[in-house]
Amino acid sequence: MDYSAEYQRKLTPVDDAMKVVKSGDLVHYGEFVMNSSYMDAALAKRVEELHNVNIRTTTCPFPPKTVQADPERKHFIYNDVHMSAASRKLHDKNMCNYVPLTYHEGCSFYDRGYVEADVALIKVAPMDRHGFFNFGTSVSFTPNICDTAKTVIIEVNQSVPVCLGGCRESIHISEVDYIVEGDNQPMIQLPELPISDIDKKIASIVMEEIEDRACLQLGIGAMPNAVGAMIAQSDLKDLGVHTEMLVDSFVDMYEAGRITGRHKQLDKCKMVYTFAMGTNKLYSFLDRNPACAIFPVEYTNDPYVIGKNDKVVGINNAIEVDLYGQVASESSGVRHISGTGGQLDFIFGSYYSKGGKGLICLTSTYKDKEGNLKSRIRPILTPGAIVTVPRSINFYVVTEYGTAMLKAKSTWQRAEALVNIAHPDLRDELIKEADKMHIWVRSNKIV
Repeated sequence: MDYSAEYQRKLTPVDDAMKVVKSGDLVHYGEFVMNSSYMDAALAKRVEELHNVNIRTTTCPFPPKTVQADPERKHFIYNDVHMSAASRKLHDKNMCNYVPLTYHEGCSFYDRGYVEADVALIKVAPMDRHGFFNFGTSVSFTPNICDTAKTVIIEVNQSVPVCLGGCRESIHISEVDYIVEGDNQPMIQLPELPISDIDKKIASIVMEEIEDRACLQLGIGAMPNAVGAMIAQSDLKDLGVHTEMLVDSFVDMYEAGRITGRHKQLDKCKMVYTFAMGTNKLYSFLDRNPACAIFPVEYTNDPYVIGKNDKVVGINNAIEVDLYGQVASESSGVRHISGTGGQLDFIFGSYYSKGGKGLICLTSTYKDKEGNLKSRIRPILTPGAIVTVPRSINFYVVTEYGTAMLKAKSTWQRAEALVNIAHPDLRDELIKEADKMHIWVRSNKIV
């Protein structure tokens, strides 16, 4: 069929398309770098006409114009499912709220009717000859948003790579209400994070846990990037990928011949992911590349799907860990930093994988505002900190001083293992506190 007539019929100037939004509506943006700054800016022009419009997104990498136009939140109420740096700064000013979720459950929020958008504003790649618009670098739960939205408005952007699935990586023109042709802004580039010597030390310890034919998941941050760089330069063979986030370092590993996926139990020879963020190196690599397969998050992050691949190694960062083994990765006290994301999914899922390992990685210390050395391994979490991984689910913890495996250990055995990978200068104080908490055996030997 020729869809050009339907395309022209639905093609609408952006300002006209934004007139669909009414006071009291729930407006759902796209996810990650697939957020549309073009449609957001057009909606912001209507700030004085609208009231109590709920805006929901996932990890929007820029501060939306709608939010900046309404700092008192009388017109637009902004919510993020996983905080970006931009959302975090808005949250600090009480201009953004967090939506808690366990990531693999995100699609079900829409399928069960817990979230029903009035308007979906979704950025896409240009239409193909079959009438489909590719969702680009995220299908996390974007298809589910469109399924339930009363009105779907898409922005066509020539810069968006066509990311092959998987499944549900595209939307058909018949499911779209309005088409906006945008300003073709280039894909957002993530800045390169500096890798410290301590990051490299932790990465070298993590490398000891990775075998040939392992199936990798990498979280965001300098340390996972350091692991990727080391793998690219290693002699590891036939690695697989089943991850939530695809980053530049996977390109380096693939091009170095480390990733083949030949021995995966699921999706053999495919690099499986649900969203991608990085630089043009990554976006160019993904464009129409059959080595990669993008899936909704209900598949990539389902712990039981994760566990069907052997030797899954999940590598994630944390802010702090307490002596019980609880992990705080999304807040520093009451200050919100990010979100639960897929960390819990992959720590849980890695345990169901034959030979799997879920690694929580963090530097042993940080310096406070006065320059004092503080331990990230703490007797208890900072008051108000959110538990991202419960102690019963936590698996491995890694610092620059070694690895602590926590499964099947009693409270005192966990405390001993964690003290052993804390900074040597701060271990005595941790032991004193553990003694007060009745999780220390006084005959313990600390190495």
